[in-house]
Amino acid sequence: MTKRAGVTIVVHRDGALDSRQIRLSGWAVRALLFTGIAVAAGAIALAATYGPVTAAAARVPLLEREVSRLDAENRRVTELARMLDQAEARYAHLRGMLGADVAPPELSAQGMPASDERLYVAPPLLARAPLAPGAEEAGPSIPHRWPLSVPSYRTRGLAQNDPSRETHSGLDLAVPAGSDVRASGGGRVKETGDDPAYGLFVMLEHPQGYETMYGHLSRVLVARGDSVRVGQVIALSGNTGRSTAPHLHFEIRRGGRSLDPLSVVREGA
Repeated sequence: MTKRAGVTIVVHRDGALDSRQIRLSGWAVRALLFTGIAVAAGAIALAATYGPVTAAAARVPLLEREVSRLDAENRRVTELARMLDQAEARYAHLRGMLGADVAPPELSAQGMPASDERLYVAPPLLARAPLAPGAEEAGPSIPHRWPLSVPSYRTRGLAQNDPSRETHSGLDLAVPAGSDVRASGGGRVKETGDDPAYGLFVMLEHPQGYETMYGHLSRVLVARGDSVRVGQVIALSGNTGRSTAPHLHFEIRRGGRSLDPLSVVREGA
C-alpha cells in the first residue's frame, strides 16, 4: 500500500546540537492551507465591509464643520432678508411721501384697515398757485406764504424742550429734488452757505424781527444782501447736509426763538 506524502518541518535553534522535526500528514497540510485561505478571504471581506465605514467616520469632523459654516451663512442670509424687507418698507414709505402710488387703505365695517398690505400716507400739504412773474407783492413783509408750490408731505415737525425727542427747529417737507423754493415773506437775504447739518441754505430777514430758514437745498438762486419779494423763487430743494431723502427744511424764527411754521403760515396760504 502506497504511503501518502506528507511534510516534515525541521526546527533548529541557533547554537543547539539537536534539531526538532515536525511531520505533518497530507490531510493536515491541506487543512492548514484551506484554513489560511479562509482567514485571508475573511480579512478581505472585513476590509471591504468596514473600510467605507471607517472612511465615513473619518469625514464626520469635516462634515460637522461644513454644517456649522452653512448654519452661519443661513443666519446671515436671514438677517439680510430682514434688512431687505425693512429697506423695501422704507422705500415704499418714501414713494408715498413723494406722491407716488398713494392711496388710503380700504376700511372694514369696523372702520379699521381691511389689509395691512397698503401703506397709508396722510394727504399732501398743498399751496395755492404761485404768483405770476412780476406779480409778487413788493416790499418787506412778515412770513405768510407757503414756501412750496407743489404737493409736499410733512415728515417731521417742531420739537423743542422735550427730553424724549431730538431738538428740531422747523418743518421737514418731503418734496422731489429740484422743486421751487419760494420766499415766505418779503425781505433781505441775511445769509447763504453750506452747513454740515442744513446743507445748502438761505436765511431771510423780515420785518418785526422775523427770520426764515430754508435748508437741504440743491441750488441757491440769491446772494447775501439781495432784496426778495414774497413768492419769489430763491432756491431749489435738494438732499444736501444731514439728510436721508429729498426734502425742504423750513424754519420761522422771531427774536431768536423758533416758531411752529404751521402756526404762522397755513397750507394754501
